[in-house]
Amino acid sequence: MLKKAVFSLFLLLSGLTQTFAQPVPGLDENIPHLVTFGSEGDIAWGDDNFCQIIFFKIPESFTQPVYIRVYDPDTGGNIDEQKGEWNTGMSYSIFGGKGAWSEKDAQDMVLDGNYDSGTLLASKEFYENSEYDEKWYTFGPFNPSEGEFRKEFGGYIFKIIIEGISGDDGNLYNLYLSNHPDRNHAVEGASAFYYKYKFRLHDDINEVAHIYPHIDEKVVSIKQTNFDWDNDGRIQIVSLARPGDELMKIGGDSEWVSSTHKIYEEEKTNSLDLQMIKSQKGNIKNNNVVIYLENQYGEKLPFFSIPIGEYKYQSNISVEGF
Repeated sequence: MLKKAVFSLFLLLSGLTQTFAQPVPGLDENIPHLVTFGSEGDIAWGDDNFCQIIFFKIPESFTQPVYIRVYDPDTGGNIDEQKGEWNTGMSYSIFGGKGAWSEKDAQDMVLDGNYDSGTLLASKEFYENSEYDEKWYTFGPFNPSEGEFRKEFGGYIFKIIIEGISGDDGNLYNLYLSNHPDRNHAVEGASAFYYKYKFRLHDDINEVAHIYPHIDEKVVSIKQTNFDWDNDGRIQIVSLARPGDELMKIGGDSEWVSSTHKIYEEEKTNSLDLQMIKSQKGNIKNNNVVIYLENQYGEKLPFFSIPIGEYKYQSNISVEGF
């Protein structure tokens, strides 16, 4: 018999000037951890190129020091994914200055290009080390003006690159942009965003994860591409124009798949809610996945850690057997 649970979701899509929290993954996303494998990893475990890039936007009006904090930065702990003996190293690098965001190789994650553009502000390598298991490591302080100033964002952009430099284990971790070195405290008006997102889905079949691509006024259609979804349930689109009955294509083990979807006028300058609903009978554990979106010109679209927009809408999430 199919199990069915109904969840009510109320999303307030507020403007860019509102106060945001900056955990990555975001609280609204309901995603346990980001994931990056060592440079010798097997892509069948859910990471296609062993690198992740996250951007943080800080408003021009904010002048206090900021910090980028990493939860469980090492490999070898309880939340990481082991393959044989622990042998994996991770590099975390923070960039600001000209080109940190505006260099297209960084947005497109072209690893043989200039993806590490900008001015290197801090960097550290981590290996198996129980000192950092399920604990926070803090980079900074950084002056907000050390980021790349972009008028279209109304502030400064910082970039963090997380890259596997050795080994084949999976590193699971979380990030937070804070105005305090020893605790997570939101930077008023800041936000986090990313163009190619790599993360761990919940093991619990009743947990629904979300990601929020922002749709600007120029977008008429989107192409979503995902990797290694293991046929784990479905991705449904919810917006002001769609109640959740339109699905995005997902693939199997080590498979890249894509699907194209029309954008409606009422969705522009707002976020879509892509709801990731797990299979109720697949019992799929430790599912690491990759996803990105492009507009009709092949340009990557940003995901924000919380929905960005102007309107309030309500949707019902139906979780049932798949």
